[in-house]
Amino acid sequence: MEQSQQQLLQWLFATAQGNKQAFEQLYQATSGKLFSVSLHLLRRNDWAEDVLQDAYVRIWHNAGDYHAEKGSVMSWMISITRYRALDLLKSRRVKAEHLDLSEELPDEVQPGEAIGLVRDKVKLDDCMQGLADEHRQSIQLAYFNGLSHQEITAHTGSPLGSVKSWIRRGLTQLKRCLEA
Repeated sequence: MEQSQQQLLQWLFATAQGNKQAFEQLYQATSGKLFSVSLHLLRRNDWAEDVLQDAYVRIWHNAGDYHAEKGSVMSWMISITRYRALDLLKSRRVKAEHLDLSEELPDEVQPGEAIGLVRDKVKLDDCMQGLADEHRQSIQLAYFNGLSHQEITAHTGSPLGSVKSWIRRGLTQLKRCLEA
């Protein structure tokens, strides 16, 4: 059951005062949603769990920094989780870019697989560049930034139906391009 903004706000303000019980209630009410956001972006349970833990540490330490006029408590918490997930992806990407294929790789990644991943990334980048601007932007906002259709609508100022169509058409074009 989704908690009301008022209840989340009360728990967050109590958390800002160091109330561990309120923080536990906030966690119980919101952790499922935040884990879902993290897992959607990362596609790995272990990474999503790490991000969730890090996000709640930040929420605990920064609860007093929340400002209601900037959005709902849940939106604020989701943005913290998204930024943590994106930071993790960025750090993993940087490590992968500096990977020396002559070095011994961990068991889960073989040298041929790493080269294949790089080729897949280059192909995906090429296919993304072939999309219409609105299709590419909508897909990037949805799949790389983790925004919902409504959030993309707010971000771009475009109608919801258009955003959904752009994503659907763009994904169809990407599929064709990647399979070619």
